[in-house]
Amino acid sequence: MQNLLLDHLGYIKIIDFGFSKRCPDRTWTVCGTPEYLAPEIIKSDGHGKAVDWWALGILTYEMLVGYPPFYDQNPLGIYEKILIGNLTFPPHIDPAAKDLIRQLLRQDLSSRLGNLRGGAQDVKEHLWLRYSDWDSLLHKRFKAPFVPRARWAGDPQYFERYDELSREEVEHLMTEDEGCGDDFGNIFEGF
Repeated sequence: MQNLLLDHLGYIKIIDFGFSKRCPDRTWTVCGTPEYLAPEIIKSDGHGKAVDWWALGILTYEMLVGYPPFYDQNPLGIYEKILIGNLTFPPHIDPAAKDLIRQLLRQDLSSRLGNLRGGAQDVKEHLWLRYSDWDSLLHKRFKAPFVPRARWAGDPQYFERYDELSREEVEHLMTEDEGCGDDFGNIFEGF
């Protein structure tokens, strides 16, 4: 969730598309946060935009529950849990939200919500989201529940302070990611 920020009106902005690319069909690039990787990425089957719907299911779960559905201290343990696919929910989660998440986290691509013929529209029409006013959301007609009080553009008051990295440290971090490639389809196509 560290790649979600709020703008000055309190609307969510998705950031960090450093590994994104257009993917008309399939790719075999493996990059991303372990907890968010779809089974087809882990199995190196080749993947397309369906992985983004999977990631939306993981994000929705994490936002409602407070932690990802497939967690382990070790990335290999995370991958194993993802491939097993045992999805459990705390009792306080709304049944319609559970259904949406379950449909987004289907192992079978041919039945994963968002990856079906209706695409994004299928997700928007799901019971849990059906009564959302997408047009008002798009045009920012709602007052957000939390509006940051920025003192100036770029005000860092809502961010933790970190020591500055040296040029060498930055270069080392950048070379660690080399060869990772680009990988992030556009799940909002059609919204």
